[in-house]
Amino acid sequence: MKTKARQLTNVTVTLDETTLEDVRAEAARRRLSVSRFIGEVLRDRRRYSREYDRAMQAALAQKPLKLEGAYLTRDELYARPRDLR
Repeated sequence: MKTKARQLTNVTVTLDETTLEDVRAEAARRRLSVSRFIGEVLRDRRRYSREYDRAMQAALAQKPLKLEGAYLTRDELYARPRDLR
């Protein structure tokens, strides 16, 4: 099965020297070009953001828990057994 080749576009990125040194070192460690490394970092970031958004929407879609009974007082909530003080 053939996979469709993606059209890649060149961009210019401006970085300070320290950041550029770090990016070059990390790219070299992974045996990637700086361009390929930055592309992978951005793709991973986009994927993480989409997954986070989906998880947040799923969490917000759930019905809230029905709490029953009396609430704890502040003292009860933070009370610890004497041997832990």
